[in-house]
Amino acid sequence: MSTLIKPFRGLRPTPERATDVAAPPYDVLNTAEARERAKGRPLSFLHISKPEIDLPDTTDPYAPEVYAKGAENLAKLIADGVLIRDTEPCYYAYRLRMGNHVQTGLVCAGSVVDYATNRIRKHEFTRPQKEDDRVRQITALNAQTGPVLLTYRASDAVKTILDTVTSSDPLYDFVADDSIAHTIWLIDNPEQITQLTALFDAMDALYIADGHHRSASAERVATARNAEQDKTALAPDQEAEHNYFLCVAFPHDETQILDYNRVIKDLNGLSIDELLTQIGESFTVTPSDSTAKPERPTQFGMYAAGRWYQLDIHPTLIPADDPVASLDISLLQDNLLAPLLGIDDPRTDNRIDFVGGIRGLAELERRVDNGEMQIAFALYPTRMEALMAVADANEVMPPKSTWFEPKLADGLVSHLID
Repeated sequence: MSTLIKPFRGLRPTPERATDVAAPPYDVLNTAEARERAKGRPLSFLHISKPEIDLPDTTDPYAPEVYAKGAENLAKLIADGVLIRDTEPCYYAYRLRMGNHVQTGLVCAGSVVDYATNRIRKHEFTRPQKEDDRVRQITALNAQTGPVLLTYRASDAVKTILDTVTSSDPLYDFVADDSIAHTIWLIDNPEQITQLTALFDAMDALYIADGHHRSASAERVATARNAEQDKTALAPDQEAEHNYFLCVAFPHDETQILDYNRVIKDLNGLSIDELLTQIGESFTVTPSDSTAKPERPTQFGMYAAGRWYQLDIHPTLIPADDPVASLDISLLQDNLLAPLLGIDDPRTDNRIDFVGGIRGLAELERRVDNGEMQIAFALYPTRMEALMAVADANEVMPPKSTWFEPKLADGLVSHLID
């Protein structure tokens, strides 16, 4: 009988090669950036996750030869002994440290069946092209190499086990070139493995924080492989590796979401004074002599014409019992961006852009002051409880609602699906 998560035989670098192999997630770099980051680093996992960097500059990143090159590069790292596979199924503890923030998660394989039945819950739409890309990559490599970031309601029992594990010597412990510290421990104790499997299997749900395309693609690959088994009159094996996907699960009270801010090219034909007057119908507007960084939910910072303003939405405009409409980004969108600035669909309107909180509010000032944009909005970070409430309601978050930091590295543990 399948369980919500299970251990697996991880494919991972030898300890002395971990820093050479570890790479940023495939989807945070474009091809040019990946080529530059991998320069002089022949063991970088970017040669597997972004293999177009090893082909001519004119190569379509979705061309068949790109996926074939990734498979060739992975096979070489295995043949050369750079990557090794554990002989028995294991879990792995994975700690990320960014500045003063620390979060410790469990590297595991999550059930595709439980993903399909919404026990592993989603909160975003996916795009077919991005899904297709990951399906081709998983199929070519016969492996899942990009972990899905999951979160779960914090468990004292899970924390106790991970605290014990992380008091021992790690497999890897290094600081990457972006100053993020990555530490991984092997969990091969049978009793701890059994306990962790049971503790997670008793949970009502896991939540996808980041990695919706990776999980959707894993389901598509599993469905295709199960169909092939059906054709040969073999009942699909629910315990087969292709029916699980690579995850790292963190407790919700450690998973960090940064603000995801907005910048807009124009004031929709309004003067700043006219806009402020109209904003005042839905928000309390307070001019600020310094950066107006929101200090709580339902509070916003606005920067225009060289000045910051604090905006507090009128409480009567906050919907009750609606997990999506009560999100800060929904309140801003429904009460200001759409009715006043004419941004009806932030997914498609080229007048709006999005700035991850990792860049700081100075980036908002810069983009307005240089004339590229005319107005910027700073938001309070989406809370994990709010994300889980949306997923529990089987709803979808608005676009660009969450920016997770720190990022997991690619290459430290991969999941072969043979």
